[in-house]
This record gives sequence, structure tokens and C-alpha cells, in this order.
Amino acid sequence: MLTDAELTVLGLVVERPRHGYELDEVVSERGMREWTALGFSSIYYVLGKLRDRGLVAEVEQDRAHAKAKKTYTATDAGRKACAAAAEAAIAELRPVHPPLLVGLANSPVVAPGRVAAALARRAEAVGERLAEVRRAAAAQPDAPPFVRAIFDYSIAQLEAEAAWLEGMS
Repeated sequence: MLTDAELTVLGLVVERPRHGYELDEVVSERGMREWTALGFSSIYYVLGKLRDRGLVAEVEQDRAHAKAKKTYTATDAGRKACAAAAEAAIAELRPVHPPLLVGLANSPVVAPGRVAAALARRAEAVGERLAEVRRAAAAQPDAPPFVRAIFDYSIAQLEAEAAWLEGMS
């Protein structure tokens, strides 16, 4: 079983051999930090775990980045594990635990005007995030179909939340 962070890093290494700095750049460019708990410092930690499990291996390659020390490639076991985990992640419905629901469950203890104001702040934040994701998607017009699908999903989720928030006002 791969964690979401492990699957994300492994998938990027399956695409092509990469070093940690390039992984960080791709994670940022594709907006992956919005849906994975994957900071720069954790990339190397995850690569180490994947290496120890035999899913990636270090390879000799020209240093594409001045600070890059190691480049990683996926092993055959890594490609198989990535494919199986990706298919399961697509097919299986997993519970999501958004803090919004915890807040709503406890909203009776909050003054009504403050709940409305909090929802308005959330609606503003959702609108800003939606604009950011749309800009990021537009900045990559030649992105592969799977990257477009990620942006499209994120946009649809944000649009759905914005519509829900509109109905709450």
C-alpha cells in the first residue's frame, strides 16, 4: 500500500527519471500541493522510503540542477506498484474528512452572524482558489490529458463548493 505522497512521487518518477528539485518544480507547476501533503523536505524522505522498498533506484545522470545530487528512476516493481495503486485510487471511493464538516457540526455554538461571516470568508477564499487553479490550468495549454483531468476535477470541485456556499447565503 502506497500513501498518497508516495504514489505522487513514484508516479512522477515513473514518467521519467527525476531528481528532488525537479520533483518539487513539477509538484508546484501542476498544483499538486493543493491535494497532497508533499512539501519540498518530504520529497527526499519519500524517495528514501521508495528506494528502501525497491520501487525506485538511483541512476547516474547529468546534473540538471546545480544542487541535485541524486536522480531516481522507477524499477519494474515500482512501475507495477504505481499502476496498481493509481488504479485503486481512481476506482475506490475513500472517505474524506473536510474540517468544514466538523465546523458545521459544531456551528450551533457559534453566534449566527459569525457563522454567516465565516461562510462568506470561505466563499471568498474558494473564489480566489478557483481563479488560481484556472490560471494554472491556462498556463499549461499543452499539458497531457491526465494533467488536464486533474485541473478539471479541481475546478469542478471548487465550482460545486462555490455553488453550495451561494445557496447558504
